[in-house]
Amino acid sequence: MIKVGVVGATGYTGLELLRLLVNHPQAEVLVVTSRTEKGKPVADIFPSLRGDIKLCFSDPQTSLLEDCDVVFFATPNATAMHQVPALLKGGLKIIDLSADFRLHDAQLWSRWYGQTHAAAELLDQAVYGLPELNRKKIAKARLVANPGCYPTAVILALIPILEAGVIDPQSIIADAKSGISGAGRKAELQNNFCETSETFKAYAVAGHRHLSEMCQTLNTLGKQTVSLTFVPHLVPMVRGIHATVYARLLKKKIDIQSLYEERYKDEPFIDVMPAGSHPDTRSVRGSNFCRLAAHIPDQGDILVILSVIDNLTKGAAGQAVQNMNIMFGLDEMAGLTFPPLSP
Repeated sequence: MIKVGVVGATGYTGLELLRLLVNHPQAEVLVVTSRTEKGKPVADIFPSLRGDIKLCFSDPQTSLLEDCDVVFFATPNATAMHQVPALLKGGLKIIDLSADFRLHDAQLWSRWYGQTHAAAELLDQAVYGLPELNRKKIAKARLVANPGCYPTAVILALIPILEAGVIDPQSIIADAKSGISGAGRKAELQNNFCETSETFKAYAVAGHRHLSEMCQTLNTLGKQTVSLTFVPHLVPMVRGIHATVYARLLKKKIDIQSLYEERYKDEPFIDVMPAGSHPDTRSVRGSNFCRLAAHIPDQGDILVILSVIDNLTKGAAGQAVQNMNIMFGLDEMAGLTFPPLSP
């Protein structure tokens, strides 16, 4: 059994991670930490886990982490970077669900996150944990930077067409919508029910932190630098991301459907839907799937890719477990084979 530690498990991502790990056939959750809830039973904070986990929250500095094989960090940004170096020296493997190790450039990271990176020497060692792109590197990695939720949906939509060179990489627009859980579990006025119900708005149009993460990865896929316009929106639902991605085709006579089906034919969590489909977020709710559909309106030169994921699962905790499976040589689908929740 793989001995697992989860640092910072009181948010929605941490809860989702525990939900997946307690039923994983080859993982044992050894320690769960929280500064604010230390000493309290995990099941008292998360009643949904009653009967599945009997641990109490420990302090994040607990020596119990040293007994683990892998430690997940489900912490706020700029937290994991202070603790990861010592754990790596102790021989542990790390999967960080925050943004601390996603960017390779320390100055760029500081620009977006407002402080100096505390472990900049590890940025080049961290493997970006998108299995559909970096599976071989993940298998050998000791430090995996789990992708953000928006980047997961957008990058998966673009991989086949950028690799094939069939679109103008300067023409890409990603219009993405997220459920409120993407903002985290913290209590903030703009995220409460009265403020978010029956309304719909864009935010961070001038620049979102995930933009740099997307561009860093997308720039490795083609021969030219990518220009991406990314506009996120908040919608009044709990879970899910719907990304509508637009790009200009370089040639009109291209079988886009076959291109996507061929690129993802061996990917267990990518569902390329039949031509003309319109995937919705409910169809992936609570699952590790990404569903994709390609459209060319009016047979013109604009390609539209629809991409849906659950932001807490494929966009965070599910993908983290998928990465753990790869890092330890397990069946990649272990602990992740359940169907989506519906309704």
